[in-house]
Amino acid sequence: MGERGGPILVVDDDPKIVQLVRAYLEREGLAVVTAADGKAALAAIAAHDPRLVVLDLMLPELDGMTVARRVREDSDVPILMLSARASVADRIQGIAEGADDYLPKPFSPAELAVRVKAILRRSQGPQTTRGVLHLGDLEIDRDRHEIKRGDEVLALTAAEFRLLVALAEAEGRVLSRDALLDALYGSGAAETVDRTVDVYVGRLREKLHDDPERPRYIATVRGTGYRAVPKAST
Repeated sequence: MGERGGPILVVDDDPKIVQLVRAYLEREGLAVVTAADGKAALAAIAAHDPRLVVLDLMLPELDGMTVARRVREDSDVPILMLSARASVADRIQGIAEGADDYLPKPFSPAELAVRVKAILRRSQGPQTTRGVLHLGDLEIDRDRHEIKRGDEVLALTAAEFRLLVALAEAEGRVLSRDALLDALYGSGAAETVDRTVDVYVGRLREKLHDDPERPRYIATVRGTGYRAVPKAST
């Protein structure tokens, strides 16, 4: 889960939106490649190994949700979803499919550029040495942005990694959903919903094979939030 050096991939079938987003991102010094449909998006990801994908959901060939699911099968590249569907349920579905952020249409291209830069900063990790954490049989290398269980390297997205680090650093203390949202998006985050944290925790548990009824790593504190299990059985 190391730092990428590739371009930003912008996926949208509206040429005017693509042109506008490209202009704002290039103004920030970011290289941009584009795709106009879902199949082309998957091909561009394979060809360019982008640093981040700006992904519209209403696409020809393959819709954005399908693209996100396929990307998440073998990649942790950050995804910023764009959609005219802006309900809480739509946002939660987007996060559940692997999005790192979700921006409803119509949107401000300046805000999109700010969000892209924020996601890149978060996905690149800290600039100071922070060392290794342990949670049960997990080894969490904060400098390399890597999770290992024995010899196995676990594939987590940047957002999932930040959430697991926050829980491990708390050393068993309960973290509220608000505290975990801050870990995910920063204290100056745009509007979010509490259930976003629940979706991320669900994704983490699935990847860690962690049964919420008999947790080895993440325990639910009903009505409050979550905590790391201090001594997970192996």
